[in-house]
Amino acid sequence: MKTLLASLIAFLLVPAGLTGALAAEQPAAGFDTKAGQAYMIEARTGSVLLAKAEDQPVSPASLAKIMVAETVFAALKSKEITLDTAYKVTEHAWRTGGAPSGTATMFAALNSTVRVEDLLKGVMVLSANDACIILGEGLSGSEDKFAERMTARARDLGLKTAEFKNASGLPNPGNRITMKELALLSRHLQAEYPDLYKIYATPDFEWNKIRQRNRNGLVLAGFGVDGLATGFTEGQGYSIAASMERDGKRLFVALGGLASEKERQEETRRVLEWGLGSFDFRKLYAAGETVGEVSVYGGVKSHVDVIAKDAVDIFMPTSNPERVTGHITYTWPIYAPVPAGKEVGRLSLYAGPRLLREVPLYAKSAVEEGGLTDRALDAVKELVLFWW
Repeated sequence: MKTLLASLIAFLLVPAGLTGALAAEQPAAGFDTKAGQAYMIEARTGSVLLAKAEDQPVSPASLAKIMVAETVFAALKSKEITLDTAYKVTEHAWRTGGAPSGTATMFAALNSTVRVEDLLKGVMVLSANDACIILGEGLSGSEDKFAERMTARARDLGLKTAEFKNASGLPNPGNRITMKELALLSRHLQAEYPDLYKIYATPDFEWNKIRQRNRNGLVLAGFGVDGLATGFTEGQGYSIAASMERDGKRLFVALGGLASEKERQEETRRVLEWGLGSFDFRKLYAAGETVGEVSVYGGVKSHVDVIAKDAVDIFMPTSNPERVTGHITYTWPIYAPVPAGKEVGRLSLYAGPRLLREVPLYAKSAVEEGGLTDRALDAVKELVLFWW
């Protein structure tokens, strides 16, 4: 089977697109970031606003706790557990991530039991290592097995690089993820579990008579950030995964390789403010509007129109117009019969060399199987195209 470039669609948009980053180090047009690695997307369309070394594997540090939250959220959704399920604080959890560890902790007492809801607050508000380990041991029997579950869950979500060797994100050479994956994971978390996601914006949390403020200083800064987590790794610097919504626009950004906590806070705010202030939505196609056509072999028709089921929007700069191109790709050949509504290809939208978003395309109408003559002629065309 071969993938064919079915058509190239070019259209000039005003306002129009962001120039892209074909090479990992090339910044977005007119804007650069101090971060060594960066990826920012708009939530509804998935449009990419900023990309810089976004596929470079890095240690997630405490950003691994976003995957902890997702894994627990999935278990709640499947009814494997409830928010009232309680887990015991083992000695391993207490020593590795609790009061004796000297790391971020919710101060869960040894041999006590803690409800899942409170453990999630420990993870999401306090970045508590003991909470992560307690959840992991409770769900999977051991922290190691839970780390394997986190990795498997990441694969289920399409994260191909992410790998976890512990639940806390404490130093381990086997822990890795990319900024692109962190931004996509954060977007998934908010879209799939909006009520649980709100825990990230909790200003403080008290456990064992010890009240602590949210460890994400941007949540407390009062300009609109409502999640997610911060991290630090020796030799790789400061990192963050953050989200902010304003005027119907929600952005997700992941930044790594920053020099200090202060720079992380200032740069995250600068990047988000730039994205929210410099971009707006642009509609390209209405829901059900014909986008193009793909070839069909052995049918009563040689082509079928393709549509997107939902409106196709992109999030574009409000200045510096640039040409946006779209490519329809599909796996060749598509054989009749083709039922109406079958997914048959994808529309990939680019601003310059950088991919903005991808949209599945569906057959607008059915194509019935043709007669013997139709199939014979298409067989000849298929053979010629194959050798060509």
